[in-house]
Amino acid sequence: MKKITKIIIILFFSLMLNTQNIVAEEKIKIGLLVPLSGENSKIGKSIIKSINLAINKINNPLIEILPKDTKSNPSITLRAAKELSEEGIKIIIGPIFNENLIYLDELQDVIFLSLTNKINDNKNIISAGINANSQLKAITKFQILNNLKKTIFLIPKKDFAEEIEKAIIDSKVSIFKTHYYDSDPTKLTSQIESLTNYSRRKQNLADEIKRIEKSDELNKERKIKNLKKKDTLGRIKFDSVIIADFDESLKSITTSLFYTDVSPKNIHFITLNQWFDESLLKEKSSQPIFFPSINKKNYEEFIKIYYEAFDEYPNQLSFLSYDLIGLVYYLIIQNNMEISSKMFIKKNMFKGKVGIFEIKNNKINHILNFYKVEENNFKKIF
Repeated sequence: MKKITKIIIILFFSLMLNTQNIVAEEKIKIGLLVPLSGENSKIGKSIIKSINLAINKINNPLIEILPKDTKSNPSITLRAAKELSEEGIKIIIGPIFNENLIYLDELQDVIFLSLTNKINDNKNIISAGINANSQLKAITKFQILNNLKKTIFLIPKKDFAEEIEKAIIDSKVSIFKTHYYDSDPTKLTSQIESLTNYSRRKQNLADEIKRIEKSDELNKERKIKNLKKKDTLGRIKFDSVIIADFDESLKSITTSLFYTDVSPKNIHFITLNQWFDESLLKEKSSQPIFFPSINKKNYEEFIKIYYEAFDEYPNQLSFLSYDLIGLVYYLIIQNNMEISSKMFIKKNMFKGKVGIFEIKNNKINHILNFYKVEENNFKKIF
């Protein structure tokens, strides 16, 4: 009887210890700052849905997400961040837009993982977007693989020009010359003509035709006929061009290059991350065109899973936010279940759906894949 009593007591204390361990396991609380109302609410709601998918995938009941509406307003963003901080939140995903970061340096005890692609110098704000530095590093790899020695960089006179300039220095991408251009089509054409020495090459052709016409060369008629099939005559002084633009502005540049007899069949056309914009498939004259980007296969799988769950297509930022939950969870485990700035200071790597995240010195860079648009398809290069 005493033996049975002893066993019961042991079991009771064992159960009590296990219960205390369960109680001791604190929730992993992660804040979320996204626009849930206003003109960008659709983006915010899409991000919340993707984060729910990530939480279900991780399948740990200790993870708790606390979302707050930023209304895409810097002051409201700060107020929402303070509310999360008062609840004991030490790490927050968001906000989305760079302009909503301006007051967040007031909360130095909170780590913000912003979805912006603009690198921020504040120690407590880490930009997790696909930044220019990550893209240019992928372009550098492409240059080496293709032995490209004379790359010109075309940068629009827009607000992100400074960011591109800094990324050129940081990434050590090989640039032969840098040119800034106006997006205004009336100015753009003449700028591209000047860049490609179009007038001189056009005149070279006319001069060569005249020279042969006056000559006694054999087969001069055939030579003249072949020359007249050309638009210009003379070598281009560069072997590749990086165009830092998107959508219709990008198409204007490639069209202007093609108009000045600079063909992507002879000169490598390279641009920045296009998120697999299918309108590029229709632009036959600019193909092949190359760009760094996220993992296309994983992106398509995510879109499929998201659509099956919510009967709608996700925003591009949703894909990134899906990975950020996994990244935060991974780093917390690596840091003995503690949330601190140390998680983003020491060198680390995380393989997500987007690709590989490189973490070091409060910065996140991405190791990107590289694609080309050709024959109505996006083809992976590496």
